[in-house]
Amino acid sequence: MLDLIQIGAIDACGGLLPLVKVIVAVIKLVMVIIPVALIVYGTIDLGKAVIASDEKEVKSAQSRLIKRMIYAALIFFVPMLVGVVMNLVSAGGEGDTTSWSNCWQAAKNG
Repeated sequence: MLDLIQIGAIDACGGLLPLVKVIVAVIKLVMVIIPVALIVYGTIDLGKAVIASDEKEVKSAQSRLIKRMIYAALIFFVPMLVGVVMNLVSAGGEGDTTSWSNCWQAAKNG
């Protein structure tokens, strides 16, 4: 039997709760795997350059590592920033603009 929270989540999502749950799971997976992979690949490149003992290659590898770390941070924080922007937009809107937020929260909470 569905409790009131689940019924409210289904109503908020318009029947799309399973799809929204998949999207939330994919975003969580991407937020973990991609930053870790970028940092690992950058570290491997830097290690290869250090072992090669070429100053120009070390500088190039350092530059790539820094760029990859920035990309990793951006990928990690983009979903959070989008959520903040969407909350700001829904707070200033007219009518029922919180249903997407209720649906998103229901999907995140399981």
